[in-house]
Amino acid sequence: MDKLDPVCMTLPRSPSDGAAALLLRHALTQQGYCFVPAALSRALLGADTVFEAAWPAFAASWDDLVLDEYMADGGKYRRRRHATLSMAAGEATFCVQPHRPHYQSLEYNPLNGGVARHYQPVTEAVLQSPVLAHLMAAGSQVFGTIRPGTTWQVEMHQFRITADGSNVGQPTPEGMHRDGVDFVLMVLINRQNVQQGVSTVQDPAGKHLQTFTLIEPLDMAVVNDERVRHGVSPIRPEAAGQLAVRDILVLTFRRAPLPAAR
Repeated sequence: MDKLDPVCMTLPRSPSDGAAALLLRHALTQQGYCFVPAALSRALLGADTVFEAAWPAFAASWDDLVLDEYMADGGKYRRRRHATLSMAAGEATFCVQPHRPHYQSLEYNPLNGGVARHYQPVTEAVLQSPVLAHLMAAGSQVFGTIRPGTTWQVEMHQFRITADGSNVGQPTPEGMHRDGVDFVLMVLINRQNVQQGVSTVQDPAGKHLQTFTLIEPLDMAVVNDERVRHGVSPIRPEAAGQLAVRDILVLTFRRAPLPAAR
């Protein structure tokens, strides 16, 4: 896909629940973050029969992620895929951009930042899934009313974090952090045999704001990245002798052009 023109997908026509979108906009405007339980997420997404039918294959794609070879702590607990998307203001589509490395400065990621990280791309089937289209539509609806007229640059990250009896898994090995974007949408895809994995939100000075745990598929955490920091505690197996697995989709929305890969 990196040698082709951007491929664009149509956003779903069915509108999401206006009350759910209003609640999320209010929370982001007033406090800069929101925990969205799965029931409310489905209303926000306008989850229809097409969405529901596509969900099993979308979730199963996390079985096909690739080991993250850029972990400065030497950890082998993270697998991922990455894509870059864009969504113009007022358009009913989002477009998949030519594949490129992921880059964060050391300011935002003191562990793994400062280098261009070349991850395997998100598969075409996942990019064309109605589930992703509904998520992009919800992001456009909510974030677009907070920042009207914005053309969004979106980075999509599929993460699988694992842990066994001898090793913990680190969902955010860089610790409490910001991502250097406008908004971050984090969606739980699957959670099996997991202890902990507790999400924490702080203000820029480090003051604790809220703690919650993503447990059910489609539980979400949404943050205004300019106003708060976030992080997730390490995971451990709940049942000894079995692998702990935490699958997450992260979509970061930013107005400015993406930072140049170095």
